[in-house]
This record gives sequence, C-alpha cells and structure tokens, in this order.
Amino acid sequence: QVQLVESGGGLVQPGGSLRLSCVASGIIFSIYNMAWYRQAPGKQRELVAAITRGGITNSAPSVKGRFTVSRDNAKNTVYLQMNNLKPEDTAVYYCNADRNRGAYVEDYWGQGTQVTVSS
Repeated sequence: QVQLVESGGGLVQPGGSLRLSCVASGIIFSIYNMAWYRQAPGKQRELVAAITRGGITNSAPSVKGRFTVSRDNAKNTVYLQMNNLKPEDTAVYYCNADRNRGAYVEDYWGQGTQVTVSS
C-alpha cells in the first residue's frame, strides 16, 4: 500500500519560514519524480515545486527564490523549504509522486498539510 504522509504545516507570520516534509512508503522512492502542489480556498490546485528522480528541480514563478524543494532518497522523503512566506501562500500543500509508465502516468497523493500565513 502506497502512502505519502506530509508534515510541517502550521500557522506562521508573514516573512517567516516553514519546512514541509513528505515521507513515502510502499514505492521505490528513488525512481519517482516528486512534487509539491497547493490549493487555496476557491482556487484550483497548482504546482509549487518539483524534483525529478535525477534531482532536477523546478518551481512556480510565484515562489521562485523563496521556496526550495529537495529530496533524500535514503529517507524516502521530499522536503519543501519555504522562506519569506506571504499571506498568499496560505493553502493546503500536497505531496505528489509520479512515474511515467509509458502508456500512463502512475501517481500518488498525500492527504495534505495546512499552511496559514497570517499576522
């Protein structure tokens, strides 16, 4: 059974920092691309940052320079370091694992962790 379990969310003041973690089980973590998405109330889910199985990273323009995605294959964990947080970063953050199987993309989602940026 595949599980992605996020942690590290919470309430933080503008300008503060948080580090999200996502621990994967039930998959060979090192062969999956990993990503963080977020969904704010009334908005569509959007990609925040991603890291390929080879370690190549990508992030949304809105978080570039503030958020950093990384992975530790030995710990089956992907991280999202979030600095200089803004109120507009408030959302539920989801971890995603995906693998291209040719005819389809195999992917899994975590349950999400709430991040609230407010004074």
